[in-house]
Amino acid sequence: MGEIVEQMQGITLTPLKIIEGDAGKVMHALKANEESFSEFGEAYFSTVEQGKIKGWKKHTKMISNLLVVQGEVQFVFYDDREGSATKGKYFSIKLSPSVNYQRLTAEPGLWMAFKGIGEGENMLLNVSSIVHDPEEAMSKPLGESEIKFPE
Repeated sequence: MGEIVEQMQGITLTPLKIIEGDAGKVMHALKANEESFSEFGEAYFSTVEQGKIKGWKKHTKMISNLLVVQGEVQFVFYDDREGSATKGKYFSIKLSPSVNYQRLTAEPGLWMAFKGIGEGENMLLNVSSIVHDPEEAMSKPLGESEIKFPE
């Protein structure tokens, strides 16, 4: 497996606020006036069970704005883009609402996989720049790919 870097070209992390209230919380996600916002396509939730990995997927047009709203999820990106300063490198980060509540914005062209770390069901929100289009993304099965998920 290749080198894991602290920062990757095409990945932006934005710290977010959680506002505690008497009856519950308000968890910020994304505002149209933020620099990392491009446009709205759709928003969807995805779950991953503890110890399970979903991936590898590479979007060719979609910008993903990813937030973990329940549990803890480890995201791993691999950069195989020609001309990228981080080509051949990996980026890994664990996000959760209780420890590291941030929005991860990923530009198109990066391979992504994610693993459920928290107990039971872990849930993330993706606010994407385009409506889902199966023709826009590429996939590689985990066990059949030269890209490896770091443990």
